[in-house]
Amino acid sequence: MNLKDLNIKKIHNSFLNKEYSCTDLINNYFEKINEINSDYNIYTSLNKENALNQAKIIDEKIAKGEVLRKLDGIPFSVKDSICTLECKSQAGSNILKGFEATYNATAVEKLINEGAILIGKTNCDSFGHGSSTKNSDYGITKNPYSLDHVAGGSSGGAAASVALNTCTFAIGEDTGGSIREPASFCGIYGLKPSYGRVSRYGAIAYGSSLDTIGPLANNMLDIEIVQKIIEGLDEKDATTIEDKKIIELENKTVKKIGIIKEFLDNGLDLRIRDLFDKKLEEYETNGFEIQEFHLPSTKYAVASYYLIACSETSSNLSRFDGVKFGFRAPNVTKLEDMYLQTKEYGFSFETKKRIILGTYALSAGYADKYYKKACSARSLIKQELEDILKEVDFILTPTSPVLPYEINPIKEIDPMTEYLADIYTVIPSLAGVCSLNVPIGFVEKLPVGMQIIGGVLDENKVMEFAKILG
Repeated sequence: MNLKDLNIKKIHNSFLNKEYSCTDLINNYFEKINEINSDYNIYTSLNKENALNQAKIIDEKIAKGEVLRKLDGIPFSVKDSICTLECKSQAGSNILKGFEATYNATAVEKLINEGAILIGKTNCDSFGHGSSTKNSDYGITKNPYSLDHVAGGSSGGAAASVALNTCTFAIGEDTGGSIREPASFCGIYGLKPSYGRVSRYGAIAYGSSLDTIGPLANNMLDIEIVQKIIEGLDEKDATTIEDKKIIELENKTVKKIGIIKEFLDNGLDLRIRDLFDKKLEEYETNGFEIQEFHLPSTKYAVASYYLIACSETSSNLSRFDGVKFGFRAPNVTKLEDMYLQTKEYGFSFETKKRIILGTYALSAGYADKYYKKACSARSLIKQELEDILKEVDFILTPTSPVLPYEINPIKEIDPMTEYLADIYTVIPSLAGVCSLNVPIGFVEKLPVGMQIIGGVLDENKVMEFAKILG
């Protein structure tokens, strides 16, 4: 069975034509996982027994001639920071090692209700704190195109699980680029929906005002099918948006494309710039008008993102104290020691660093100086981006200014360099708009992606546009 060419529609047609059974399909995916997982470190836990039991139910359904639901028998993976009843939900962190959730995240529940089969949970940077999976307490996920490079992060395992054909699609979580950047590094499609379009219920929070759940897949048709299933109002998440508002903002004609001058200046790898320019030329040849804009607030983006995200993670992660769930420091007799040692040994270095930064930014005497100013910068970024999107249908940017990082570089990468590399993805996150990574080529056999940025709730339009030039 050639897993590489499969998509949701092809799988369903094969089921109906009796080319193979759902059980055969699931077994083939697990054979692939067993073959490569030790090399690439994609999965933190697997769901083989339950998956095969569900596959048998689908086979019986097909044998009876019953109509298939949208995702009946389709195997998918879920990022470790999203809660599922099946498999552990550890958020890439030792502090949640072995944790089993008591419910499914709303997005996962919607997929299961349509017949999708959970294959396993994928590796990620601890609590989403990183862009390489180097910060996972369960090891680094390696790039599908090079074992010497990272798969990206924080949804690196999710992206690699799709690129290496161990599932049909994956569900990731994006705070400042954690779907789009690994999708770019792994050469697949990855959608960050508008903030509020997909319920966050069941996502282990990093930055509550930024977190979004979205799909990753090898093709746009699967992205579209999955997105339409997981989106919508959820009474368990007050930030979700009513469907009526979504419908009112769709079905617009695409004519104009914007590019941001600040994104194409300093810091962008010239080889990535060449691929991006060639893609722009393709669009111009096909009748699209390209307009150049300035986004002066770009210089504030990374700083404001990290101040806001770290402040929110400082608050969100205070619940992990060893009392209610997760890891608890052993051999302690005092409550204060239990709190301190649980956090010391349970949290990764990067997570502790972000908690400290966020706590400092929110502390008395500094909240106005740092956090409040970051929120003001966010408002400015949002307004400037919205002003540009009033004049064009989309904004196109490279997804990342750099190629996938080497796992063991000759010269150690400065952490600030990795933070600054988030520049193109944090801006849509701060503005709450939708954006999508699409593969556009390779540099030195490593994938390169382009980001399509649309307005709030413009997912359908973005997805249709992404299909125009394939």
